[in-house]
Amino acid sequence: MIHSTAPLPNNKLILGVDPGTNVMGYGLIEVSGSKITVLQYGVLHLKSYTNHALKLKKIFDATLRLITEYLPDEMAIEAPFYGSNVQSMLKLGRAQGVAIAAALSRDIPYVEYAPKKIKQSVTGNGNASKEQVAAMLLQILKIKEAPKFLDATDALAVALCHHYTQGGNQKAGAKSWKAFLTENPDRLSK
Repeated sequence: MIHSTAPLPNNKLILGVDPGTNVMGYGLIEVSGSKITVLQYGVLHLKSYTNHALKLKKIFDATLRLITEYLPDEMAIEAPFYGSNVQSMLKLGRAQGVAIAAALSRDIPYVEYAPKKIKQSVTGNGNASKEQVAAMLLQILKIKEAPKFLDATDALAVALCHHYTQGGNQKAGAKSWKAFLTENPDRLSK
């Protein structure tokens, strides 16, 4: 769906970003009262680029294109997590930084969320897997089919977390993963 007009006064567009130097996920949601509509989601494939600086430029350009096309009110981005590989953390931090720079270049405010906070707000479990987050998003946002790359649903989760954190109705997302499986036993893969 292409969004060509500015949101109505009570509407808010949120761009969610799951930064990465091999795959960057993005998702845009529109919030109108208690209704949440998915406008766009997908991934930017960067693995074929061997030059790190070129990857960063592609992230900046892609983020700027999304901002120019959809005019989001805010951007929510996943904060880098602490791991044992310092080089990977530095590269991920740079990827996050250039996405933030793209938002700031267009005066779009941004907020960072820790991975556990995002998972907690969407599934009720801060240690949920990417698959569990995706399954819950399918239900909450009424998405027909999970995308091939879970980085896209991660980005939608970041946007939804931001909405909930800003005082949005968290009733749907507050449900625990256990409650979801109890209500949907057919969704459990064995």
